[in-house]
Amino acid sequence: MKNIIFYKYPKTLMNKGTGFLSGYSHSLNPYTGCTFGCSYCYVRQMPVSTFSKEEWGTWINIKMGAAELLQKELTRAKKKGKVTIFMSSSTDPYQPIELKEEVTRSLLKVVVENQPDFLFVQTRSPLVHRDIDLLLGLKDRVRVSMTIETDREDIRKHFTPNAPPISARLRTLKLLADAGVPTQATIAPVLPSTEAFPNELVKVTNRVCVDDYFMGDGSGGRRTNNLGISLMYEELGLAKWYNPTAYRVVYDRLRKVFAEDQVYLSQKGFLP
Repeated sequence: MKNIIFYKYPKTLMNKGTGFLSGYSHSLNPYTGCTFGCSYCYVRQMPVSTFSKEEWGTWINIKMGAAELLQKELTRAKKKGKVTIFMSSSTDPYQPIELKEEVTRSLLKVVVENQPDFLFVQTRSPLVHRDIDLLLGLKDRVRVSMTIETDREDIRKHFTPNAPPISARLRTLKLLADAGVPTQATIAPVLPSTEAFPNELVKVTNRVCVDDYFMGDGSGGRRTNNLGISLMYEELGLAKWYNPTAYRVVYDRLRKVFAEDQVYLSQKGFLP
């Protein structure tokens, strides 16, 4: 099915960091909507989705004039104090449309020229490797966090059929790390995986964050529960993976491979 594309001129671009992102001064979303349309995405339960006439995952708003607007807002924000930016909180900055529209790349160019104190880039897309040249310009003021919820491709296809393959994400993390870009793998949410998962991650990054529905959806798991995600686990015969303690299985496995200061839980792993 063809996605519905809108072109909008936003009045603002940088939003105050609140709630789960209270450790940041601002959040930054290059787009509204996300065509990866992951089944468990907490944004499905937020106004941006529930107030839309279209189903989440089928539409995308392209933010026009974003670079010019960011330049003004960033300059103004830096005059007031420390600026730390989380990109992105409710969309993937490197979803497929970015290949053509390059909104995210245009924002990165602004950030490189007018650098904030820190920029956190959250994505699940291998397309981020295209911008290695800009990311390197931020040196230690940036971290790219690649979502890799599982090492099982069958699980990935069940929960996020429109998202990039796991193997491509792992390769991208290695490309970024080899180039000198600070990275982390983010297992969020925790999906069923194998015992070998940590061994794959340690080959491509030196930092991992573990988060789940109960810690990370902003409502103690209520938003996720409303989406009926538990039924998807039951369909696979993996209901034991859908509970507040399941993350410990993955966390304990990681600790056998990574050092203590390389494995983070939930919000701590996303902080500047």
